[in-house]
Amino acid sequence: MNLRYKLFTAFLGLIIIPLFILGMIMFIVTYNSIEKKYSQQSEYSLKAISYSISGVFKDMNNVTDNGIATSVFHMALSAEDPSEQDLTDAEQLSLNASQRNFRSLLYNHPSISYAFLYNFNGKGSSEIVSVFNKENFRTLPYDKFKGSELYQEVMELNGVPKWVAPHEYPELTGTEPVFTQIRLVKELSFFQNIGILVVQIKNWEFESIFRNLKIGDSDQKVSFMLVNDDGMILFDPDRKLDGRDFHSFTTKSFAFQEGFQSFKTEFDGEKSILSVYHLKDYPWSLVSITSWDSLSREVTVFARWFVVVIFLCLLGAVLFNLFFMNRITGGIAVIVRFMRRVEDGDLTTRVEEKGSDEMTLLAKGFNDLMDKINSLFNRIHVEQRRKNQAEMRVLQAQIKPHFLFNTLESINVLAVQNEGLKVSEMVYRLASILRISIQDRDEITLEEEVTHLRNYLDIQKFRFEDVFDYEIEIPGELLGCGILKLTLQPLVENSIQHGFEGIGYKGLVSIKAWEERGNLVLRIEDNGIGMTSDQLGMFQYMVSDPGDSSELAAMGQPEHGIHQERRGLGLRSVADRIRIEYGDRYGIFICAGPGEGTIIQCVIPKYGQGEDHYAKSIIG
Repeated sequence: MNLRYKLFTAFLGLIIIPLFILGMIMFIVTYNSIEKKYSQQSEYSLKAISYSISGVFKDMNNVTDNGIATSVFHMALSAEDPSEQDLTDAEQLSLNASQRNFRSLLYNHPSISYAFLYNFNGKGSSEIVSVFNKENFRTLPYDKFKGSELYQEVMELNGVPKWVAPHEYPELTGTEPVFTQIRLVKELSFFQNIGILVVQIKNWEFESIFRNLKIGDSDQKVSFMLVNDDGMILFDPDRKLDGRDFHSFTTKSFAFQEGFQSFKTEFDGEKSILSVYHLKDYPWSLVSITSWDSLSREVTVFARWFVVVIFLCLLGAVLFNLFFMNRITGGIAVIVRFMRRVEDGDLTTRVEEKGSDEMTLLAKGFNDLMDKINSLFNRIHVEQRRKNQAEMRVLQAQIKPHFLFNTLESINVLAVQNEGLKVSEMVYRLASILRISIQDRDEITLEEEVTHLRNYLDIQKFRFEDVFDYEIEIPGELLGCGILKLTLQPLVENSIQHGFEGIGYKGLVSIKAWEERGNLVLRIEDNGIGMTSDQLGMFQYMVSDPGDSSELAAMGQPEHGIHQERRGLGLRSVADRIRIEYGDRYGIFICAGPGEGTIIQCVIPKYGQGEDHYAKSIIG
């Protein structure tokens, strides 16, 4: 069977037929599990409504919190009747201002319908401080309110707002469908209870929340309502079932409890899915009632559209096979075969160019692309090698002036002190060091590096005879290992120049080496002053440098920062050279603390001099 029939058969067997079977299974499963699917959707919707309702309550809580925090309610409750006292003009103006503040706080809020205060210290008519009157509503006297369970609950909340829904306490809130906040007001200076605030908010925000929420299309019959834990319908956006018992409309008996619950039942004589979500922090539940017939109709429409889509896919597959497949499958198969060779790593493969159609242009383009890729790989390889060599030269050049400066400074001091023999010995050892430094080889044996290090340490001992001692413990079998030259000396130099600065005891530098997991580990340890965490942070390497000292000065950075950058030059250069030569798996690690000395551990691959360590590091 040729590629054309294979592709057509594969298209039918792997796409069309499985898609049709999958669609049938999805239709059956969806139809049978529609209750579960819609319950999840209802849960998200009810949670969204609950967040919106809680937002309205929180907004009003913030308003009354602000009134308490700014002592607006306190001033209103503590204000005496002007007719019963002799007030000066200034006191009268202050009283009027406090009352205006109290009223403007509530009047200016668009959601507030009615508000008043119960005054604990008032008598008679002064027990109730009214903000504004409400038509056809008489405020519940304080004595009757004090004897209710609601009063006890408000007192136990101790200032936390208590929200009352419509129809729950009509003797206090009236018969209008409004939500009421009741909270204890305290005098903030002594935290004394001075009154109770009652604020009613309009229900237009709640109507807006329910009106703007719609699940599915306009044909889906969905209704929402708010019910308390006793089953009383507190809020029905359609104003049909307010104040009625919810259980009288459904045949299923259930309790309003914490969390979410959903089930299929009859509501008001119609089969429906009933979903209930209990609001957090409030004794109320949000209920959604969705007609089962409207949900089933949506699944049927989905099935019809699915059949149409499957038919169009099948028709398109037949037409594509008849008019296009024969013309392109042959050439594509050849190109694909050669591309697989490239994927396997054969970059020398080429497609035979024959004919004059578009497939020949494709084959020619493939061959040109492979030629460019090979040329690019070769160029990148050469450029990368040159870059690495240039970086190595720059890093080594950073070390040589740094070391020569310190050594020549020591020789100069001895010459001033007329120490001729010591000057001669130091010049001899310096010549030995320079002999290794100027060699064309980047790598030397560990034995040569140790000799180079001893010469350096002896030079320093000439000048700082009583400042430090050193000890070198390196097994003889490791002396033949290859190592980048000028690796140990900058690390030891760091301990001498900075670790022993200002110490009142004799310093000790210990150099050790051992093999671990195929690597050569070199440790330089001193008993000097150590380093702080800020100083350790200066030795992070292979990050973008801000520039040389002149650039830093031009940028306005302090000279102290330039000195700190130079101070870590030797350590950083060694770390960078190791990374460039051996890869990111190797480098130096520093452990130090103030007054606890410093440990510098250098990890490089172990190999004999002359071996191809680069290949080993790539494989490793």
